[in-house]
Amino acid sequence: MTQAEALEILQAGHNVFITGAAGSGKTHLLNTYLNYLKNRGVEPGITASTGIAATHLGGQTIHAWSGLGVRDKLSAQDIDDLEAKSYLWKRLSRAKVLVIDEISMLDHSRLDLLDRLLRSFKRTDEPFGGVQMIFCGDFFQLPPVSRGESRVKFAYQAEAWRALEPKICYLEEQYRQQDEAYLKILNEIRAGQVSAETVKRLRSRLDAKMTNHDPARLYTHNVDVDEENGRELSRLAGEIFTYQMSQRGSDRLAETLKKGCLAPETLRLKEGARVMFVKNNFDAGYVNGTLGVVAECRASRISVRLVSGRLIEAEPAFWRIEEEGKMKAEINQYPLRLAWAITVHKSQGLSLEAAEVDLTQAFEPGMGYVALSRVRTLDGLSLRGLNDLALRVSEEVLERDQDFREASRRHLDERGRLSAEKKTAEREKFLRRIGAGEPGSKHPAKTMTKKVGTLELTRQLLDEGQTLAEMAAARGLSADTILEHLEKIKIAEPQVPLRYLLNSLPVARAKKIRQALTAGGMTGGYYPLGPAKNRLGPGFSYAEIRLVRLML
Repeated sequence: MTQAEALEILQAGHNVFITGAAGSGKTHLLNTYLNYLKNRGVEPGITASTGIAATHLGGQTIHAWSGLGVRDKLSAQDIDDLEAKSYLWKRLSRAKVLVIDEISMLDHSRLDLLDRLLRSFKRTDEPFGGVQMIFCGDFFQLPPVSRGESRVKFAYQAEAWRALEPKICYLEEQYRQQDEAYLKILNEIRAGQVSAETVKRLRSRLDAKMTNHDPARLYTHNVDVDEENGRELSRLAGEIFTYQMSQRGSDRLAETLKKGCLAPETLRLKEGARVMFVKNNFDAGYVNGTLGVVAECRASRISVRLVSGRLIEAEPAFWRIEEEGKMKAEINQYPLRLAWAITVHKSQGLSLEAAEVDLTQAFEPGMGYVALSRVRTLDGLSLRGLNDLALRVSEEVLERDQDFREASRRHLDERGRLSAEKKTAEREKFLRRIGAGEPGSKHPAKTMTKKVGTLELTRQLLDEGQTLAEMAAARGLSADTILEHLEKIKIAEPQVPLRYLLNSLPVARAKKIRQALTAGGMTGGYYPLGPAKNRLGPGFSYAEIRLVRLML
């Protein structure tokens, strides 16, 4: 599938899993869609499984965005406590689109917790509360981190994933590797079919010297990286300059940004230091992963000479968390870090001209693939060594990847049979559902006039004696949306005849729901849904509870 074909599927409002080999343009596609939404006044939830990936996208970790934090379980009391936080209620209850990048590093249980939380905040039994979910990542890359309990499962093994049934967008194009022979090597590793020729080619790069590049060194363990960078910096003569990160806004959110930012809180440099840019700035001439050497550093000035010979005046950059266009937290620092060495984990998402890779201590499947796929050509690779695990990928993922490829092709074939008019109608319907404005809008569409009209249409169907299901079908809306209309109609007309709608529920079931609603008493003049749902359990839907509440 191409990026353009995948973008069309996203714009149609489908829940989507974007995947493909390293360098296939997954993040670029995400950014294109996010800009499409923002340009229409829609503020998507931008998250990732790790702080580094979240920072690349300008978002937060899913743990911070959702309020789940490090929870492994979610009790009814936990949900009540989270719903009581006004900022969280505002964020989750209003969410229309949610992105989770680097989904490979999110375990199945976390995804199930998020699903349960969004259903509760949205007061609906739709998967993830009816929010458009966009998962992005490559399961051949680094897997979820185990904390020593039972073996963690991948996100696609979650009950929530199965219920959501996301459309698969498998990107087939390649934008990073420009060397066909090297691309063949990476594809063999990814397919779990490493040939003798590939092993021979890789071994030909053992301790290879690179005269045209000063490579970044990738290690599997932090201790090796810290030791090497510290050792190399101390070898340089001259004065050491220190640049301290600044921050503003929420301290808590600023700490989240710091953890996910590859630029260090305290940056120590000398002239001659090997550095890497950790943020994209196309106008200035560098991207995340561009390597260079500090040519000059002063208290308020850093010049970096790139491998190409170009001299760049580095400017401080900012990383920011925004909600609805408002800055919540921001950190400022030069977008640089020492780069004689970095970890394989931190390299995920980078594109490097050259790398010296040590895989003698690779400790999980996929680690070698991540490290090797950072560079664009075989000539840009120097290997210090490989262990037996370095070229392996997960057998489980290998099998599932074939399913993803086939599902992607099937869906593309299905869309090929849709008319242009049908695709346009699909896209416009989704934009209306999420309240999007015209291109160039800074705010969601103002729909007060439309809301009055749509309530009147539902009111007419009510007068005709239509059931909830019939009204939803006639309007082309969900039952939850019709219930929302009915709740507003009842506020305006307390005596509106609604009781006939209960005929769709068995009397005993309606009675049990009524008892659950009234057991906790009123809050703010109404019976809250969450506590009632907790009392009733998973056998009862939010739609049923809302319907019964209309009669109270």
